[in-house]
Amino acid sequence: QGVGHDDKGLLVLGATNTPWDLDSAIRRRFERRVYIPLPEAPARKVMFVLNLGNTPNEVTDDQLEVLGKKTEGLSGADISILVRDALMAPIRKCQTATHFKKITVVREGQQAQVYTPCRPRDPQGEEISIYDLPAGMLEPPKITFEDLDDACKSVRPSVGPEDITRQKEWTEQYGME
Repeated sequence: QGVGHDDKGLLVLGATNTPWDLDSAIRRRFERRVYIPLPEAPARKVMFVLNLGNTPNEVTDDQLEVLGKKTEGLSGADISILVRDALMAPIRKCQTATHFKKITVVREGQQAQVYTPCRPRDPQGEEISIYDLPAGMLEPPKITFEDLDDACKSVRPSVGPEDITRQKEWTEQYGME
């Protein structure tokens, strides 16, 4: 059923990042022209949660709130890219690790001894390469706040202040509240 409660009529929904490129005939066809701004901190926090999905992580609700505030100016797409970059951190940690330690995890309802990367000074760690671990014995570390925070440093906003100004000017001239 979607948007309405009946299947009579037709709903046309259009979206563009460059509404000023629309000619007047097209603009007239759309009864409502609404500017949707970049997401605010609470929405960005939710985007982090959605993009992390079921990925094992150690990120607290308070840390997600910090990330939401810290990412002012980022779009939903920017946050998606940021999280995808952070999701690669456990793989990078495993590839560059020189030491691994045995830990006990539950896999398919059974306890299993597996290896996870650790610091060289970890007393439980042993010097071994990822390539020398037995097949199926690697347990990548969970995503941490630090992984996401590091990714924040490399992701730049895809929407600049001049883009926002131009959007607001167009909305004032042709848009609706």
